[in-house]
Amino acid sequence: MTTTETAAQSLSIGAVAERTGLSVHALRFYEREGLLVGPVRRTPGGRRRYTSVDVDWLLICVKLRESGMPLADLRHFAELVRRGPGNEAERLRLLDAHRQRVDAQIQALEECRTVIAWKVGVYAEHLADGEAGGLWDPTA
Repeated sequence: MTTTETAAQSLSIGAVAERTGLSVHALRFYEREGLLVGPVRRTPGGRRRYTSVDVDWLLICVKLRESGMPLADLRHFAELVRRGPGNEAERLRLLDAHRQRVDAQIQALEECRTVIAWKVGVYAEHLADGEAGGLWDPTA
């Protein structure tokens, strides 16, 4: 691949921010924290240039962070990927532990939603019957 072809396939930090939903500041932070799986290339003028592989990886990182994965775990996962083949079992353990935490959070939220839906029903019923006065009234 020629330099011109590589340049045409690379993306600016602004384009990557737009595609990933991360701010330019967050992208720089991810790089500083070792959360990327490869080095970010630079133009002769020092500007960052990203590849589609970088974008794909960042989209995974966004979902892992949105789901509550700690930075330390994400950093460890990135390090395992950078090391290459041979540590897939450790990657699986890390991801499965995170999935279990997410599953527990989902279950807790579903329980919360059930209580909220019940309470909404109570208020809706009392309002429809014109009997809402005194519902959880601490002054009564």
